[in-house]
Amino acid sequence: MKKYFFGLLVGANIFMVVSCGNEVKTTGDNTIDSEIQIQQKADGSISLNVESAQCYHDMVNPSSNTAEWNVFVSKSGRFDVWLSSATRDTTDLKYENSVMLSILDNRLEALPLCDKIVTNSTDVTYPYFRADSFMGSLYIQDTGSYNIQLISEKIIPDAKNEGLSDLIESSKLISVSLTPVTR
Repeated sequence: MKKYFFGLLVGANIFMVVSCGNEVKTTGDNTIDSEIQIQQKADGSISLNVESAQCYHDMVNPSSNTAEWNVFVSKSGRFDVWLSSATRDTTDLKYENSVMLSILDNRLEALPLCDKIVTNSTDVTYPYFRADSFMGSLYIQDTGSYNIQLISEKIIPDAKNEGLSDLIESSKLISVSLTPVTR
Protein backbone atom coordinates (compact mmCIF):
# COMPACT_ATOMS: atom_id res chain seq x y z
CA MET A 1 0.00 0.00 0.00
CA LYS A 2 2.84 2.39 0.86
CA LYS A 3 4.60 1.62 -2.45
CA TYR A 4 1.39 2.29 -4.38
CA PHE A 5 0.86 5.63 -2.60
CA PHE A 6 4.51 6.62 -3.08
CA GLY A 7 4.36 5.74 -6.82
CA LEU A 8 1.16 7.74 -7.20
CA LEU A 9 2.74 10.71 -5.45
CA VAL A 10 5.89 10.58 -7.61
CA GLY A 11 3.81 10.25 -10.79
CA ALA A 12 1.67 13.24 -9.82
CA ASN A 13 4.76 15.35 -9.14
CA ILE A 14 6.27 14.47 -12.52
CA PHE A 15 2.97 15.31 -14.20
CA MET A 16 2.81 18.72 -12.50
CA VAL A 17 6.43 19.70 -13.16
CA VAL A 18 6.65 18.96 -16.87
CA SER A 19 4.88 21.36 -19.25
CA CYS A 20 5.36 22.98 -22.67
CA GLY A 21 7.39 25.77 -21.12
CA ASN A 22 4.43 28.11 -20.62
CA GLU A 23 4.25 29.81 -17.27
CA VAL A 24 1.03 30.02 -15.30
CA LYS A 25 0.49 33.57 -14.08
CA THR A 26 -1.27 34.30 -10.83
CA THR A 27 -2.63 37.56 -9.52
CA GLY A 28 -2.22 38.89 -5.99
CA ASP A 29 -5.30 37.04 -4.74
CA ASN A 30 -3.91 33.70 -6.05
CA THR A 31 -6.44 33.34 -8.88
CA ILE A 32 -5.03 32.16 -12.17
CA ASP A 33 -5.18 34.61 -15.07
CA SER A 34 -6.60 33.11 -18.23
CA GLU A 35 -4.04 32.08 -20.81
CA ILE A 36 -3.57 34.15 -23.91
CA GLN A 37 -6.87 34.01 -25.75
CA ILE A 38 -6.61 32.93 -29.38
CA GLN A 39 -8.86 34.87 -31.75
CA GLN A 40 -10.68 33.38 -34.72
CA LYS A 41 -9.29 34.68 -38.03
CA ALA A 42 -11.30 36.87 -40.41
CA ASP A 43 -11.87 33.91 -42.77
CA GLY A 44 -13.43 31.95 -39.88
CA SER A 45 -10.54 29.53 -39.34
CA ILE A 46 -8.91 28.82 -36.00
CA SER A 47 -5.22 27.79 -35.82
CA LEU A 48 -3.92 26.22 -32.61
CA ASN A 49 -0.17 25.59 -32.27
CA VAL A 50 0.92 23.13 -29.59
CA GLU A 51 3.80 25.50 -28.71
CA SER A 52 1.27 28.17 -27.66
CA ALA A 53 -0.86 25.75 -25.61
CA GLN A 54 -0.97 25.12 -21.92
CA CYS A 55 0.43 21.57 -21.89
CA TYR A 56 0.47 18.75 -19.37
CA HIS A 57 2.76 15.76 -19.84
CA ASP A 58 2.80 12.39 -18.16
CA MET A 59 6.14 10.71 -18.84
CA VAL A 60 4.86 7.41 -17.38
CA ASN A 61 1.70 7.29 -19.52
CA PRO A 62 2.15 9.65 -22.51
CA SER A 63 -1.26 8.71 -23.94
CA SER A 64 -2.77 11.24 -21.50
CA ASN A 65 -0.59 14.17 -22.63
CA THR A 66 -2.84 17.20 -23.00
CA ALA A 67 -2.75 20.59 -24.74
CA GLU A 68 -5.34 23.26 -23.93
CA TRP A 69 -6.16 26.57 -25.57
CA ASN A 70 -8.52 29.42 -24.67
CA VAL A 71 -10.22 30.45 -27.93
CA PHE A 72 -12.67 33.22 -28.75
CA VAL A 73 -15.13 32.16 -31.48
CA SER A 74 -16.66 35.16 -33.27
CA LYS A 75 -18.33 33.16 -36.09
CA SER A 76 -20.13 29.98 -35.09
CA GLY A 77 -20.91 27.10 -37.44
CA ARG A 78 -19.57 23.73 -38.64
CA PHE A 79 -15.79 23.23 -38.71
CA ASP A 80 -13.53 20.59 -40.23
CA VAL A 81 -10.75 19.62 -37.81
CA TRP A 82 -7.24 18.92 -39.16
CA LEU A 83 -4.18 17.77 -37.20
CA SER A 84 -0.68 18.62 -38.41
CA SER A 85 2.24 16.40 -37.42
CA ALA A 86 5.97 16.60 -38.04
CA THR A 87 7.04 13.20 -39.36
CA ARG A 88 9.91 11.44 -41.07
CA ASP A 89 7.78 8.55 -42.35
CA THR A 90 5.11 9.87 -44.73
CA THR A 91 3.32 6.51 -44.89
CA ASP A 92 2.81 5.92 -41.14
CA LEU A 93 2.58 8.55 -38.39
CA LYS A 94 3.05 5.85 -35.72
CA TYR A 95 0.27 7.04 -33.41
CA GLU A 96 -0.34 4.20 -30.96
CA ASN A 97 -3.57 5.68 -29.57
CA SER A 98 -6.33 7.77 -31.05
CA VAL A 99 -6.30 11.55 -30.59
CA MET A 100 -9.22 13.16 -28.76
CA LEU A 101 -10.38 16.78 -29.17
CA SER A 102 -12.99 18.30 -26.83
CA ILE A 103 -14.93 21.56 -27.06
CA LEU A 104 -17.70 21.71 -24.45
CA ASP A 105 -19.94 18.71 -25.21
CA ASN A 106 -18.41 18.19 -28.67
CA ARG A 107 -15.85 15.41 -28.79
CA LEU A 108 -13.91 14.02 -31.75
CA GLU A 109 -11.71 10.97 -31.58
CA ALA A 110 -9.63 9.59 -34.46
CA LEU A 111 -6.41 7.75 -35.25
CA PRO A 112 -4.45 10.18 -37.47
CA LEU A 113 -3.54 9.03 -40.97
CA CYS A 114 -1.45 10.79 -43.64
CA ASP A 115 -4.23 12.51 -45.62
CA LYS A 116 -2.01 15.32 -46.99
CA ILE A 117 1.78 15.62 -47.09
CA VAL A 118 3.27 19.12 -47.23
CA THR A 119 6.90 18.86 -48.39
CA ASN A 120 7.92 22.54 -48.28
CA SER A 121 6.20 23.63 -45.05
CA THR A 122 7.81 26.32 -42.93
CA ASP A 123 6.41 24.60 -39.81
CA VAL A 124 9.06 21.84 -39.92
CA THR A 125 12.65 21.45 -41.05
CA TYR A 126 14.34 18.66 -42.96
CA PRO A 127 14.38 15.62 -42.38
CA TYR A 128 10.77 16.12 -41.24
CA PHE A 129 7.69 16.65 -43.37
CA ARG A 130 4.32 18.04 -42.34
CA ALA A 131 1.52 15.47 -42.50
CA ASP A 132 -2.06 16.73 -42.22
CA SER A 133 -4.73 14.36 -40.91
CA PHE A 134 -8.48 14.90 -41.17
CA MET A 135 -10.04 14.25 -37.78
CA GLY A 136 -13.71 14.97 -38.52
CA SER A 137 -16.10 17.88 -38.23
CA LEU A 138 -17.96 19.48 -35.36
CA TYR A 139 -20.56 22.18 -34.84
CA ILE A 140 -20.00 25.18 -32.55
CA GLN A 141 -23.42 26.69 -31.93
CA ASP A 142 -22.66 29.94 -30.09
CA THR A 143 -20.01 32.62 -30.26
CA GLY A 144 -17.88 33.32 -27.21
CA SER A 145 -14.93 31.98 -25.27
CA TYR A 146 -14.18 28.24 -25.36
CA ASN A 147 -11.54 25.95 -23.89
CA ILE A 148 -10.31 23.47 -26.47
CA GLN A 149 -8.52 20.37 -25.19
CA LEU A 150 -6.48 17.89 -27.22
CA ILE A 151 -5.21 14.58 -25.77
CA SER A 152 -2.47 12.57 -27.53
CA GLU A 153 0.80 10.76 -26.83
CA LYS A 154 2.34 12.83 -29.65
CA ILE A 155 2.09 16.06 -27.63
CA ILE A 156 5.74 16.00 -26.68
CA PRO A 157 7.63 18.44 -24.42
CA ASP A 158 10.25 20.75 -25.89
CA ALA A 159 12.96 18.86 -27.75
CA LYS A 160 15.47 20.88 -25.73
CA ASN A 161 14.79 18.62 -22.75
CA GLU A 162 17.40 15.90 -22.55
CA GLY A 163 16.42 12.27 -23.03
CA LEU A 164 13.40 13.02 -25.22
CA SER A 165 15.00 12.49 -28.63
CA ASP A 166 13.59 8.94 -28.81
CA LEU A 167 10.04 10.30 -28.42
CA ILE A 168 10.30 12.62 -31.42
CA GLU A 169 12.15 10.14 -33.63
CA SER A 170 9.01 9.20 -35.56
CA SER A 171 6.48 12.05 -35.31
CA LYS A 172 5.24 14.91 -33.16
CA LEU A 173 1.89 16.74 -33.15
CA ILE A 174 2.48 20.40 -34.03
CA SER A 175 -0.93 22.03 -34.56
CA VAL A 176 -4.71 21.75 -34.89
CA SER A 177 -6.74 23.72 -37.43
CA LEU A 178 -10.48 24.29 -37.44
CA THR A 179 -11.66 25.41 -40.88
CA PRO A 180 -15.23 26.56 -41.51
CA VAL A 181 -17.35 24.32 -43.72
CA THR A 182 -19.06 26.20 -46.54
CA ARG A 183 -22.04 24.92 -48.46
